Amino acid sequence: MLNPSQGAVAAPRLLPLLLALAVSLPTQVRAQAQPSAAEDARKPRPPGLVILQEKVSMAGTQVIGVFGAMADPSIPGLWSVRVWDERRDQVFVATDKLRCSPDAPMRITGQGGQVLMRELNPGGPITPANRLDHLIWWAVCHPEQAGKDPAGLSALARSLGYPGTLPEREQILPGR
Repeated sequence: MLNPSQGAVAAPRLLPLLLALAVSLPTQVRAQAQPSAAEDARKPRPPGLVILQEKVSMAGTQVIGVFGAMADPSIPGLWSVRVWDERRDQVFVATDKLRCSPDAPMRITGQGGQVLMRELNPGGPITPANRLDHLIWWAVCHPEQAGKDPAGLSALARSLGYPGTLPEREQILPGR
């Protein structure tokens, strides 16, 4: 099995491939959950689902988790993962791509028909705007840290070779 934190590929060579992968990401799939009295029994969850975030609001509870992480056999450090977004009686499942290299960590996801490429800075500042990206990234790239607050992983990130000083950027690409 590949170690997701190893095997960086030069960014200029990887960018066209990531763009091609991003455009091919499926749009979010909407599935109706089965209603019942108990919250956990309400929605059949996939095996291996790791819950990363649970938020309660006026609209109800939102549960976000990941499952089915798979390494790309041809590109070291590139992974795909299913992202589970459960809200009341709906479940959205999307496939994200993650790059787990110390020099260019990244999450590629879809939102509203667009493809978002987010360059990440493991070990850097965590804000409400980037928290979910980092939760998903840590869960896939370093699964033993899944569900831990990424704001508390700065020292670990540096010990794993992430400088903590990378710029965080987002590129929005048109979807299909």
